[in-house]
Amino acid sequence: MTLKQIFIRNLKEFRKNEGLSQMKLAEYCNTATSYIGDIEIGRRFPSIDLIEKIAVVLRIEPYQFFKNKTETSINSDTDSLFPRLPNSMKKQINTQIRTQINKSTNEIMSEINEILNKY
Repeated sequence: MTLKQIFIRNLKEFRKNEGLSQMKLAEYCNTATSYIGDIEIGRRFPSIDLIEKIAVVLRIEPYQFFKNKTETSINSDTDSLFPRLPNSMKKQINTQIRTQINKSTNEIMSEINEILNKY
């Protein structure tokens, strides 16, 4: 996976975790909705200034866009737990694990947002 692909995947994930549409993210960053869409399909790439704005809106540090966090650790864990499984099966297991992690993360963030909204 290239650094650009990692950025795109993370941008989409962080945006969705915040419950923001491309339109809302664009509005908060003072840019065009089509520009955010073009970034997410890999047609364009944002400037450092825009990356910093997006990070502020999504409440993350900018470097997190470029971190290939789940894939590396999940793949190595799967390899060590199931060394004899064919790679195709390991890939399916990795996909299922990532899906469950994303669901759990979304649930946790939702609960945190509920608590924060009370104050």
